[in-house]
Amino acid sequence: MPGKKRKADTKMWGSPSTSSSSSRRKGASSSRRGGGGSSSGGASSASGINESKAEKMFEELCDEDDPGAASMEGICKLCEQLNIDALEDVRVLVLLWKLGANKKPAEIQKEEWMAGCHKLQLDSVDKFKKLLPSLDTGFMDREEFGDFYKFCFQFNRSGTHKTLDKDLVVALLKMCLTGGRIQSERLNTYCDFLETTKDESYSKITLDQWRSFLDFSYEYPDADALEKYDESQSAWPVLIDEYCEHMEKLGKKK
Repeated sequence: MPGKKRKADTKMWGSPSTSSSSSRRKGASSSRRGGGGSSSGGASSASGINESKAEKMFEELCDEDDPGAASMEGICKLCEQLNIDALEDVRVLVLLWKLGANKKPAEIQKEEWMAGCHKLQLDSVDKFKKLLPSLDTGFMDREEFGDFYKFCFQFNRSGTHKTLDKDLVVALLKMCLTGGRIQSERLNTYCDFLETTKDESYSKITLDQWRSFLDFSYEYPDADALEKYDESQSAWPVLIDEYCEHMEKLGKKK
């Protein structure tokens, strides 16, 4: 969790998921709403980076028992080199997304690292540092941010599990959505709802529930918009319906 020291064998932003759960949706199903690098011997390649330098950076980050992958421990080491907070700074997730860390949760593989370094023209800590200002999520349009937001869920899964622990979801929501992407009241009240609900079916959150909250926040950004929410016509996950009921009880819709 943010603010706590991460152990080498745990998730960076919270506890790993330990079991899967299914998403409940009124009306039925889980359908969406509305239905190895090479060495160049030290010379710069044609792409403009020094591949051996990029490989050496990765070698300093990779796991001792798996030289083809850098886990969360190596990623935290990279964050230390870049002087960014691995537990709080969303730019570390943006960087991993832009590098293409997609094959397995909670790690970046060597071929992904090398391909990402070529794409972003990176082969040194200084070049990584110069990239940091461009990693602000405010530079993303809605479609691009949607892809990144999905990545944040997928990257933080544990092994083959399809869900994230509720506490981890709350930490990630605050990390990804603070700063104006959605209204702060919507973010804060939803996180409060997740933290206080006693419904055990929401101890694990699915990708569909994760993505639905962002879409819901776009469609119902504030109290005035939420006044128009009609649960009887809802195609949102039941989690969203129950959040709206929670808001009504708090008088937030009045």
